[in-house]
Amino acid sequence: MDEASKQIVSDVNPALPMSPGCVRREDHHYQRQGVRALFMFYNPLAGWRRVSSRASRTRIDWGEEIAQLLEEDYPHAQRVTLVCDNLNTHDIASLYCAFDAERAHRLARRLRIVHTPVNGSWLNMAEMELSVLTRQCIGRRFDSAKQMTAEIDAWQRRRNRIATPARWRFKTRAARIKLQHLYPHT
Repeated sequence: MDEASKQIVSDVNPALPMSPGCVRREDHHYQRQGVRALFMFYNPLAGWRRVSSRASRTRIDWGEEIAQLLEEDYPHAQRVTLVCDNLNTHDIASLYCAFDAERAHRLARRLRIVHTPVNGSWLNMAEMELSVLTRQCIGRRFDSAKQMTAEIDAWQRRRNRIATPARWRFKTRAARIKLQHLYPHT
């Protein structure tokens, strides 16, 4: 999983639409419509993803997203391994901030968190999927958070329908060379 923030801006003056030989032209003036926190959960083997858009990205927000992952997305999994970066909200304590101790403990028992190495966030497949989301869907202006969320939902449905898995080209041999400083020395 990974997170991103997206500032929502709309046009002040209507953009000139695309025409043969001309790209869509936007005025440099815009109106700020707020900021949304995006939470991306991505299963690179199954090609499944879920993107949530929230008003904030607090410990409680993260805890609620994890509860959805465990209780709705993967309700029958005994344990879910979650790869994420080292953000201060990405830990078991966030579950205890969001829920009563009994529910937090029940969720925590099913969650295995693996943090990417510092300066190694490129190992997080969800970060790559956020890049795809930006290029294909949200790298433009929206009139409102509601419009952006609707576009994200449509993008997510399309991507899940075709179940696009990660195409990881970094092979074990190359990893052992590049990341040898992370391996124990015997």
